[in-house]
Amino acid sequence: MSAKPELNKVAKDLVISMDYELSVAGEVIDYSEADDPIVFIQGYENIIPGLEKAIEGMKIGESKEVLVKAAEAYGEYDPEGFVEVPKSEFPEDIPMEVGLEISVTNDEGEEMAAYIEEVSLDSITLNFNHPLAGKDLFFKVKIVAIREATAEELEHGHVHFDECDCGCDGDCDDEGCDCGK
Repeated sequence: MSAKPELNKVAKDLVISMDYELSVAGEVIDYSEADDPIVFIQGYENIIPGLEKAIEGMKIGESKEVLVKAAEAYGEYDPEGFVEVPKSEFPEDIPMEVGLEISVTNDEGEEMAAYIEEVSLDSITLNFNHPLAGKDLFFKVKIVAIREATAEELEHGHVHFDECDCGCDGDCDDEGCDCGK
């Protein structure tokens, strides 16, 4: 039987609530709203690897500034990460808008995110680079709460919330709430 982790510092298998502010090249591009921290299970790749490593061992109430290099964030920018696809291969209900994120299934059946880079008369150019690929990320973080993950959360690899927006009991699976709403 393994020992339970301490509940006063960030460690694998614990649910972490964290306030954050994300800046790229000096510009704030994302942040948690007041009283609405990001909530995730530490050690399950729910957040980028460099940030997950940097917060390990932090205590409730502790703040930190973290520079996460591109390689430990969304990876380096891949100039070969573009594919031109005939328009005829796209469903008609997908809006052909530059910047739109779409899900693409590769030959092995894996789903991958891609972004529409260019739309021409006959084809669509997809960019498989994340919009933050190749960029160093600067975070200001504060650990606001830590709790034990439930066995079900650990099995699923993500946090389950007490209630979903519909007000049901919050049972969920990988698709979200199972209440059907």
